[in-house]
Amino acid sequence: MELSRIGITMGDPAGIGPEIIVKTLQEMLPEARSRSVVIGNIDLLERASRLINAGLTFSDSLSVELGNVPVVHVQTAGAESIKDGQLSASAGEAAYRFVEKAVELSLDKLISVIVTAPLNKAAMHLAGHKFDGHTELLANLTGAKSSYMLLAGPQLSAIHVTTHTSLANAAVTPSIQRVLDTIRIGNQHFKNIGYARPRLAVAGLNPHCGEGGLFGSEEADRLAPAIKQAKEEGIDVQGPISGDTVFYRALKGEFDLVVAQYHDQGHIPTKLIAFDETVNVSLGLPIYRTSVDHGTAFDIAWKGVANNTNMKAAIDYARRISDGQ
Repeated sequence: MELSRIGITMGDPAGIGPEIIVKTLQEMLPEARSRSVVIGNIDLLERASRLINAGLTFSDSLSVELGNVPVVHVQTAGAESIKDGQLSASAGEAAYRFVEKAVELSLDKLISVIVTAPLNKAAMHLAGHKFDGHTELLANLTGAKSSYMLLAGPQLSAIHVTTHTSLANAAVTPSIQRVLDTIRIGNQHFKNIGYARPRLAVAGLNPHCGEGGLFGSEEADRLAPAIKQAKEEGIDVQGPISGDTVFYRALKGEFDLVVAQYHDQGHIPTKLIAFDETVNVSLGLPIYRTSVDHGTAFDIAWKGVANNTNMKAAIDYARRISDGQ
């Protein structure tokens, strides 16, 4: 019997994760639904299904039963204390355990791609898991030495040299090797999903790419050598290109992927262009993972009003990755 390929973690149970998962499953064809295993709490999934009258049936099994939703039920301590829309260590612990189990399934090749619903960093920290987000958590669970965040959108995509660090650290800590590795990882990923020769552009760090050293030397010291090496390896990459023009040029179709130097440089333009359709993808790990690119939305959790567009996009991208393996 064929096993499910995509694994969806439920995220923070006090947030909108269960609802957006159930809404997306409801809209799937029966075959796709039966190949989308949810890692979480089956009781909460059934509750979310009742909330929106989805009429879904869940099976605590990885076996494919046409139309049923396979669930890996994860028991967590303190589940009864979790309150809708409220920060808690119990919810943070549950979210952590869901991801931990999904990684186990992925490493065992029982699922090919993990799709994550949002967790709350503060809740996870209250539970004693001091990670800055999913990407860092996944790197720890898989033993990966490094990881990379890609925001993939229908019109604009960006991979980041640095992510969850201060702007000051982002300006001084990355090495030539880190920039080069980011270019390589982005290039290979786009090849994996069907681009014969991806076109990359590296964004500058400083205004006007440092204006010949007037505003900083990072472009000459760190970015240019990495770009030169990438070109020698046959990668189609240009730059450094000033951050105030490179995204416009990519949006107009000149580039397939922008290498952003820090979190907001890549996040602001991609989210501005397609907030609901931009997918967070973790690269550089021994497993594949996509995610919604929004938070737990405690203010609207368990009210039946959460928008599941981004979850649909994350699952669609996960299947695209799976097809490319």
